[in-house]
Amino acid sequence: MTKQRKVLVIMSNRLNRSQKSRFLELDCDQKGNIIKETPLRAEPRKAVYDEVWENDEGRTSLSSCYRIKRHYRHPLAKTTR
Repeated sequence: MTKQRKVLVIMSNRLNRSQKSRFLELDCDQKGNIIKETPLRAEPRKAVYDEVWENDEGRTSLSSCYRIKRHYRHPLAKTTR
């Protein structure tokens, strides 16, 4: 059995801050292949994610993104200590 990582992707719009952000939860294998993609209804409240990534170009889906930035030490990322 391979270990899976939980990744949070935040889809926001830096040019129009009044547009609501979208949140996606991804289950990935160790190589980074996406196993499952789940849209979330609201911003998560607990820090249960191994990684947090953000696209701020105003895209509506993950497949239309060109660039995604990783956030280190994000409040929703688990601490490894």
